[in-house]
Parts: sequence; structure tokens; C-alpha cells
Amino acid sequence: MNLNEIHRVYFIGIGGIGMSAIARYFCANGKQVAGYDKVPSDITAALEDLGAEIHFEDTVSLIPEAFKNTENTLVVYTPAVPKDHKQLNFFFDVNITTMKRAQVLGEITRNTFCLGVAGTHGKTTTSAILGYIMKVCNTGATSFLGGITENYNSNLILGEDKVSVVEADEFDRSFLQLSPDLACITSMDADHLDIYGEKEALENSFAEFSQRVSKQLIVCKGLPLEGLTYAVNEEADYQISNVSISNGVYMFSVKTPFSQEDNFEFCLPGKHNLLNALAAIALAEQYGVSLMDIREALKSFKGVKRRFSYKIKEENFVLIDDYAHHPTEIKAVLEAVREMYLDASVTAIFQPHLFSRTNDFVEEFAESLSGFDQVLLLDIYPARELPIPGVTSEWLLDKIDNEHKKLIEKTEVLEEIKNSKSKIFVMIGAGDIGVLIEEVAEELSTKKANS
Repeated sequence: MNLNEIHRVYFIGIGGIGMSAIARYFCANGKQVAGYDKVPSDITAALEDLGAEIHFEDTVSLIPEAFKNTENTLVVYTPAVPKDHKQLNFFFDVNITTMKRAQVLGEITRNTFCLGVAGTHGKTTTSAILGYIMKVCNTGATSFLGGITENYNSNLILGEDKVSVVEADEFDRSFLQLSPDLACITSMDADHLDIYGEKEALENSFAEFSQRVSKQLIVCKGLPLEGLTYAVNEEADYQISNVSISNGVYMFSVKTPFSQEDNFEFCLPGKHNLLNALAAIALAEQYGVSLMDIREALKSFKGVKRRFSYKIKEENFVLIDDYAHHPTEIKAVLEAVREMYLDASVTAIFQPHLFSRTNDFVEEFAESLSGFDQVLLLDIYPARELPIPGVTSEWLLDKIDNEHKKLIEKTEVLEEIKNSKSKIFVMIGAGDIGVLIEEVAEELSTKKANS
């Protein structure tokens, strides 16, 4: 389809992190934008400030009349929308062009030089680092991200229409709609088994994605795919070495197939973030940015919201927000905290995300959570799912090997933090715990200011 002929774009699920980046893009390109989402949020408010018309009730009558015009109108929806959604079915019935988010992203980037970032973990941070490098180094790239960058307070880094950076999402096999020139794959751990069924099917999907890369694939060392490799403190095509920490900042050297530079600086904690940075470095250099310029850009990258984000950082109290919702990600958060705060007591407040994911990885969740000094567990956030009999937070709690564990309600979080002996608190999960931590941080900051 020719997007230049589209005048109006209607989004069902406009507040989603991936959907909203495309909505921002169309707003910036002068399209009339409207949409539906379940609840208001900072993201929907930002889109309204850009001129988007948004409502929060699934009623056909709330669709603006102009968007019921079958000509020059495009409807974009997320796979998370239920099949009985009234507005979505209205658009199907009247034959207005309707596409999934991934299809639209594929159309937007089809005629660009595309850099794709895929992987079950790390793709949001990696694509944000890459997008930032490409922006600072004046490549003209437009970047579509799955998180809000701290530097730009946006999930869209707007540039020109010749180069694109895209977070390639494996959920619903969405990344198979893309045709990247360069791409990296950060990881292929089992996830989204509600979609794939078996880990092998997920791995086959990544292999299929790798075949869509036209110029160069870059893979984390150890993955069973052909491509240039990257690793920290071990031999690879792209490698980081001489790692040290100074005032909470990583210092390291980078060696590539083309060059070598010392004195890199990077502020995000955790070895997993060093790997994310290295993947972004590799893609930027493969595109043609000099390693020296990459090094200078990396120094000022501030991170991604909800990815090890400090909400409160004081000498005797630290509150960290992280999107981790898979056992591997929780382990990475714990390792990063232990690295930065060697002897401090750490409390995890975790909200499991999806009944199916909890069911598939209950033993792994229990193991990863057992490493914290204290665990406060919230009820499972259902998102798009109905309950599975027997799959509850109580079931998970029983499996956690930790004397200091407790199932609590969201209303109890603030009091539990106040009564805890820990210095470090990490609130982790992909559900509405991201909203809860904002309320908790504000309340704690207000009380401290008034004390």
C-alpha cells in the first residue's frame, strides 16, 4: 500500500508502547490520528498533545465520522486486542483497510535502509542505544522503539525517511513482517509459549527472521545462528574487554573487525547492558559510523524508562523500577544490583505477568527470585489472558526458597517498604506495577521532603 495516500490513521490499542511510536510517526507526518485504548496514560496524554483524538470506551459511536470513510483511512491494531472488540469488527465489516502494527511498521520501513534489533531479552535497550547513536551521529535515522528513552522522553526518535531503526518483536511472529538490511539477535530464550507452543518453534522463527536480513546479521556469541558474534570478556568478532567501574559508570575497551578503541563510558549497570551496548555498537559500525564517534555518543546515553530506572537514589535508600518479566531478566536485574551495591540488603517486589508465562516458567521464576534478600509477591497481572486453574501467586510463592517472602496486595506495598530493613528495593514486572511504582515513589519522596 502507498502510505502517502493515507490521510487518516485510527489505532486500536493506541497507548501500547509499540503502537504509540507509530502513532507519533503519523502525527509528525501530518496525518489525522485517532484511536482507542483501555485506560488513559502518560503515553495517551502525550499523543493528545500532538493532536491525536483518543477515547477509552469500546463503542462504535465514539469513532470520529471522518475515520469511517473507507477511502484514505487506515486502521492499525495490536494482536493483544480481543477478537470480539466492537470497533475492530466494525472496521472489518465496512472493509476499511485494517492492518496489524507489525505490517504497518514493515510498510513504513520497507523503502528504508533498516537496522533491526531482535531477541527475547535486551531488544528495547539495544534499539534505544542504537537509535541514540544514530541520532547523535547525524545519520538521519528514524527509530521505532519499544520503550521511552530518557534522553528524548519518547519511543520515537524522528529523523528522515531513508534510514530506520526498528525493535523487531518476536511476539506473534511480528518480526517476520520486516526486511532489515542489518540486524542483531540478542537472545533466544524460551518465551511466548502461549504463541509458539515449544521453544523449538520460537528458535525456528528467529532462524526465519535471520534469513530476512539482506546484508549482515550480528548474534550474541553462543546462539546457534550464522553471523558476526559479540561478547564481553571472551573472543568474538565484536568484543568488550578491560571492564572496570568508576563512580557507578562502566569503563571498557572495544575491539571490532575494523578497529579498536579504549576509554568507552556507559552508565547502565549489569553485564547484560554491556552486551546490549556492544550489539548497538556493532550495528552502528556496520552501518558506517566510526567507532570513535560511537564512543563519544555512548557517553551521554541515559537509558530507557522502566529498564533499571532509578526512581529514588539516596545514600541509604534506593528504589529501582524494571520491566523484567522473565526469569532470565530477573536474574540480570539481581546481578546488576549486587554489582552496584555489594553488601546491601535487596528486596524484590514482583508482579508476575500472564498466567501462561507463570505456568511455563514457575520453577525458573522461583529460582531467580530466591536470590533476593526479601521477596514481596503481588497477584498475577492477567493482561490478555483468562485465569488458569491452579496458577496463582500463592503457588509461585510456595516454590521460592527464601525465608523472607510474602504475598501482598498493591495497597500494602508502601507500608511494606517502610517496615523493611532493606536499603535497595526493586519493583519488577510488565503489568500495572509500572503505574504503582510512580505512586509509591511520589508518596515516599513527599514524606521525606516533609520530614
